Amino acid sequence: MNLLKLQGILPVLPTPFNDNGSIDTEAMGRVAQFCVDAGASGLVFPGVASEYDHLFTDEQSELLDVVCRVAENRIPVICGGGKGEPEVIAENILFAKSKGVVAAMVLIPNRFAGDEAGALSFILSVIEKSPGMDIILQNAPAPVGAGLDSDALKRIVNATTAIRYVKEEALPSGPRISALLEGAPEHLIGVIGGGGARYLIDEMNRGAIGAMPAAEITDLHVRMWNAFQNGNVEQARDLYMKTLPLLIIQLIYRMRLTKHVLTRRGLFTNSIVRAPLPDFDAYDEAELNAQMDSLAGLFEIASLKAVEV
Repeated sequence: MNLLKLQGILPVLPTPFNDNGSIDTEAMGRVAQFCVDAGASGLVFPGVASEYDHLFTDEQSELLDVVCRVAENRIPVICGGGKGEPEVIAENILFAKSKGVVAAMVLIPNRFAGDEAGALSFILSVIEKSPGMDIILQNAPAPVGAGLDSDALKRIVNATTAIRYVKEEALPSGPRISALLEGAPEHLIGVIGGGGARYLIDEMNRGAIGAMPAAEITDLHVRMWNAFQNGNVEQARDLYMKTLPLLIIQLIYRMRLTKHVLTRRGLFTNSIVRAPLPDFDAYDEAELNAQMDSLAGLFEIASLKAVEV
């Protein structure tokens, strides 16, 4: 069991691709370093936002190795268990553990929606096959995950001390976080927010110990988190209101938006995705340019000022 407490902004890194469709390890190194420089409390890879369901095992392994080398034990790395049966997920976790990863996030698959017993059996099987790793139980809404209710989640958490965190991103996330924390077992360190940080203020108000947004504005999310934790709620709310329009667009275009922003910020060379996502049209491009222009003055890392693409 890891004694390190995960907290703060823990960005989920996207997977960059070269123009020929292969993975771009140099760009992965750049985005990981950006998140470290921005003050992230940890790095998450691979997650749903990493398109892990569109990556080959060797690609995941190569990219995870890059992330771990960039982190260099300065900040923790959290892996996503990926998709598949418990044996496959456990194998992914054990490989990540060999690289120094401190915790593994396991998604409750959507096939267990409404099936608490099946979800528990699945989770316990993963834990049995990958012992010694702190588990973050990820409860995502359909169609990605099972979206179990808070009572079912709490019973699953109570069933094993290996589950040290819950990442709650089924909606409404705020009341679900409150319900999970009420009477939570001692071994549960805390609840982490998801949903792209679109509900971050509410989640912090309710006692979330961290958040796992996408990586394109990690510097702004870290500033928001730190301001709130230091009692400057007004500053946190101001940053929240300024970043929310971009995150609303992300709700639709997901990884394509993340990569578009990272390209404009000079970290990626393109916004290629493997996931079946809608393309931007001319109106989208114009709105994204306006949003990026409005945020450019807030970016604290000078070399990442917005550039036209």
